Amino acid sequence: MKTPAKSAFCSLLRFVPCLAAAGSLLAQTAPQFTSVQWLTNKEAGLKLSNPAGCYQRLEGSLNLADWLPVANLPKTVGTLAYTDSAAPYLPARFYRAWQLTNTTALTGDYLVTAEGAVLIQPINHATLVMGWNDKMIYVDPVGGSARFTGIPKADLVLVTHEHTDHFDAATITAIKATNAIIIATKTVYASLPAALKTNTIVLTNGMATNVLGLAVDAIPAYNIGSSYHPKGVGNGYILTIGAKRIYLSGDTSDIPEMRALRDIDVAFLAMNQPYTMTVAQAVSATREFRPSVAYPYHSQGTDVNSYKRQVGTDLGIQVRLRKWY
Repeated sequence: MKTPAKSAFCSLLRFVPCLAAAGSLLAQTAPQFTSVQWLTNKEAGLKLSNPAGCYQRLEGSLNLADWLPVANLPKTVGTLAYTDSAAPYLPARFYRAWQLTNTTALTGDYLVTAEGAVLIQPINHATLVMGWNDKMIYVDPVGGSARFTGIPKADLVLVTHEHTDHFDAATITAIKATNAIIIATKTVYASLPAALKTNTIVLTNGMATNVLGLAVDAIPAYNIGSSYHPKGVGNGYILTIGAKRIYLSGDTSDIPEMRALRDIDVAFLAMNQPYTMTVAQAVSATREFRPSVAYPYHSQGTDVNSYKRQVGTDLGIQVRLRKWY
């Protein structure tokens, strides 16, 4: 994701997770850190004031010399809240917040790679957008163009399968850039209008391609014991960007192909019955293939807080609960 333009307004905060104290505020200019809490699972709960109603970029450092992006926060006027799931695994953490001058921006967590940071914005249910080096990657875009207001159009669209909460040709037409590439299953391809088929790559389970400087692998996604998602029809995907691996489960049960995954940096895991995993299945699978970061998604009606508690912190897995509904 291209570095957003920053204003001169920055606030700095130091958080030491091994101490019970809330932390010490080292500077107070707009935007301002108003509180920091050491949560029960040792995550850092941050609150910032945002009186100007601008986008904020949160950055973190271990030494005050080397700073990395943590998240872009929305332009909501008032108080912004952020939970840093990396805090339990660090000896200390400095934070600073920059007021961005952008009038539109993605918001969400950053994944830092060797080839630029990826910014991940949850949209709804199974839909998300990632920004990387001025390229926009949309996953299962549905719901019409209004859902993506203020977000640049897609350079790459990934569609996991044909169900209407994952695939809508009209939405793809509305949100794609002129030369956008679509990666989809055979079933989705068959339902696309001719104008979209031209730039579509069909991947079946086990196939891979390279587009826009990143690699895409199609991973099996299917149900065991039900017919909602037959084996060999839908895809999960692994994106490899700057040596970082992002796994998108799609609609799947607790399958051996997922458990066999290794070296996953970020995993998006579907969990809602009867269509995907139970919380217990998702916990067990997560603890087996051990992604560095796990996002429960496609989880309406699911107790994702229970999932987070059961995954625990002993394996170093960060579970991030974000707003999908």
